[in-house]
Amino acid sequence: MTTLVSPPAKQHSVLDSPYGPLTLVATDGVLSALYMTDQRHRPPEETFGVPDPEPFPEVIRQLTAYFAGEHTTFDLPLHLHGTPFQQSVWAELRKIPYGETRTYGELAEQLGRPGASRAVGLANGRNPVGIIVPCHRVIGASGSLTGYGGGLDRKQRLLAFESGGTRANDVMQALF
Repeated sequence: MTTLVSPPAKQHSVLDSPYGPLTLVATDGVLSALYMTDQRHRPPEETFGVPDPEPFPEVIRQLTAYFAGEHTTFDLPLHLHGTPFQQSVWAELRKIPYGETRTYGELAEQLGRPGASRAVGLANGRNPVGIIVPCHRVIGASGSLTGYGGGLDRKQRLLAFESGGTRANDVMQALF
C-alpha cells in the first residue's frame, strides 16, 4: 500500500513596511519566508500559497513593534528549509544583537569553520526570512556593506535604523 503525502499547506499575506511591501509566507501555519520586493532568490508568487492573513497576527505584531523601535528581538517559530550548513548559519545570525554587526569571517569562526566565509555569505544570501533572521547585520571584512538579497539600500537603511541613525517615528511615517 502506497501512502500519499500531501504537499505542505501554504498561505501568504503582504505587510506594508518602511522598507516596502513584505510578503509573509507560512508553511503549515508557521512562518517560512519573508520576501521583499525585487529580492534576490525570491521564488515565483504562485509558490506562496493562498492569500490569508490569519497565520500571521503575531508575526505582524512583532514586525510592527520592530519598525516602531519598540522591539529588538523576534520570538517566533520558524519553518526554514535549507541544508544543515545553511540552518547553522541562520541560527548564528539570530544571535547577532540588535544594532550590532558581524563579518562573514567572524560568523565562519563562530561556526568552527574559519575558512568558510564565502560559504557563510552564500548561506546568508539564501536566508528565507530576512529582518527576523537578521542577515542585514553581516558586513564585509573591511566594514563595507556587501551583498544583501533585499538590496544594499535596504541593508544600509536597516543598519542605520538599528544603530539609532534613523528615528523610529521617521520610519513609521513612511508607512502612512
